[in-house]
Amino acid sequence: MPSSLRRAVVILVAPKYLVGAVAVIRDSESGNLLLLRQPSKAGWSLPAGLLKRHEEPAVGAARELFEETGVRISPDDLTPGVPNAIVHPVGVVDTVFFGTVAAAQATLDIDGGEIVDVGWFPVDDLPRLTANTIKLLACYDLAPEPSTPQPAAEPNAGPETVTRADGDQP
Repeated sequence: MPSSLRRAVVILVAPKYLVGAVAVIRDSESGNLLLLRQPSKAGWSLPAGLLKRHEEPAVGAARELFEETGVRISPDDLTPGVPNAIVHPVGVVDTVFFGTVAAAQATLDIDGGEIVDVGWFPVDDLPRLTANTIKLLACYDLAPEPSTPQPAAEPNAGPETVTRADGDQP
């Protein structure tokens, strides 16, 4: 089989993955975890998103963290998780990075469109999480195993949450 045809066959049958970056951010004082809520998801999740073309994963994690929560952290201050990549069954690979910030000095800022709420939560008292967030946090012993049922979400759950930029409650 000619090499050009072999290459075409491999491209057609090889699995395709989207690569994203996730920021697991803890408060440097309390250890609380920064979570956010999106209108399209049933539960709270971590700041995350797809990498841009040729973007370094740590840079993408820092960018997504800022875009979704308003919290700035240098990519150099993010530590790769071990394992660094989590493969989801839907064809997404998440690269995971950990960091800390002082929540008391961090200004949380959301747009009210893509993100409707953001807050700091104690690891032992997390709100209802999305299935992917449970799976990811369980890999780092920060959440119950994915098979553990979660209680129903309560509106504005959490000790420190932010409402949309327009001041309305989500």
